[in-house]
Amino acid sequence: MTAYNREKFIEEAIESVLASSYSNFELIIVDDCSIDRTLPIARAFESKDNRIKVYVNETNIGDYPNRNKAAGYAKGVFLMNVDSDDTISRDGIENCINAMNLFPDSGFGIYNPIHGLIPILINSEDVIKNHFFKKPFLFIGPGGTVLKREYFNRINRYPVKYGPANDMYFNIKAACFSPVVLLPFEFMNYRRHPGQEINNTYIYLYNNYLYLKEALNELPLGLTQKEKIWIAKKNKRRFLFNILKYFFKTGDIGKTRHVIKSTQFRFSDAIEAVFQF
Repeated sequence: MTAYNREKFIEEAIESVLASSYSNFELIIVDDCSIDRTLPIARAFESKDNRIKVYVNETNIGDYPNRNKAAGYAKGVFLMNVDSDDTISRDGIENCINAMNLFPDSGFGIYNPIHGLIPILINSEDVIKNHFFKKPFLFIGPGGTVLKREYFNRINRYPVKYGPANDMYFNIKAACFSPVVLLPFEFMNYRRHPGQEINNTYIYLYNNYLYLKEALNELPLGLTQKEKIWIAKKNKRRFLFNILKYFFKTGDIGKTRHVIKSTQFRFSDAIEAVFQF
């Protein structure tokens, strides 16, 4: 559980973990230099339950660097994330661990309710093709996943350069190197509120384009060159639409130019996007 200025929500988040039907866990809370009452609230729980360990960063390092740091303190076989503004269902941990134990060859499980009522194992190639060409499901945040700690470390943890889209790159990467357990049951209660990065359309604007652009070049997706070209063109078209939408909505030419420059989106990319099919 990473935390930054979550005094309104962290108590409920911690209590949901403590109420779990599965009790053999350690709850690692890493505070990223909060300036509200987040840390005192977490410390109060730590003083009452020895399964809770609270750490405080010396400086604010940001969301995904902090997630990696929190995972670095872990000792268990599996890793799960409960964000400090979310809650987990009472049987969430138990159901996820039981599902992963059914498929010991997998290092990665993700919420996906479309394949029935029982967990199933899907090979990497089928996961990638289903995600890109049928129904995308690798977009979910860390709270919708479970990982073997050894596997998480082996694939070099979360990236940190795509802002709030780091999880999107990571999920695709995690699916490339391990068969994936599809978890059909809901276990995370995701809370929406004004203080979340998901509300920052500007930061998603370029990070969504960049993570997919680089994933196509860097990851062993098992796709043909023709399939990769199709996805790349679709990515360019979506980016062009979104950047135009942003500009006409805000009129901010400075930020629009910055996004185009930071993504190295060229005029030829725009032409390709328009005539992609």
